[in-house]
Amino acid sequence: MPWINTVDEESADKKEKQIYEEIKNKRGKISNIMQVQSLNPKAMKKHLELYYAIMFSDSSLQREECEMIATVVSAVNKCEYCINHHAEALNHYWKNQSKLKKFMQDYNSIELNKKERCMLDYAVKLTEKAKTVSEQDIKNLKDNGFNDKDILNINLVVSYFNFVNRIAIGLGVEFDPKEMSGYKY
Repeated sequence: MPWINTVDEESADKKEKQIYEEIKNKRGKISNIMQVQSLNPKAMKKHLELYYAIMFSDSSLQREECEMIATVVSAVNKCEYCINHHAEALNHYWKNQSKLKKFMQDYNSIELNKKERCMLDYAVKLTEKAKTVSEQDIKNLKDNGFNDKDILNINLVVSYFNFVNRIAIGLGVEFDPKEMSGYKY
């Protein structure tokens, strides 16, 4: 249970129910991270739109890459909710629990190609030491095959998960195996 009250589907008014239906149609079900925002349905709806714009529709990145970034950023921030949710999504692509478990603990412990490692190193640096990110970091991404749109999208995914991690951590959003499964990827 989060540390604040939320509006469940049964108690939702007409407008909230409409938003819940939209979320279920897109994602398959209501996640705890969405429900914790139910006292501000307009923000919840805009959050879903932002999530889709960054993670699905407008990204030049592969979904697997987005989930790798999401998991690594969440691990750096020690956000158990997002680590587990996005590791579950990542395993939808990997289908390898052993590899995933190692990745969740330390992405450097698994074999990654140079491009993936560069992307994740940038994600960690932007998360841990944003002020130290420099033009050289962007050059490194370009030298490893990312174009400007890719780099923007990497930055957006990193920034988005730093935002969401703080919602989850700051409001005590929890997960369980049932809540983590059943989403549309």
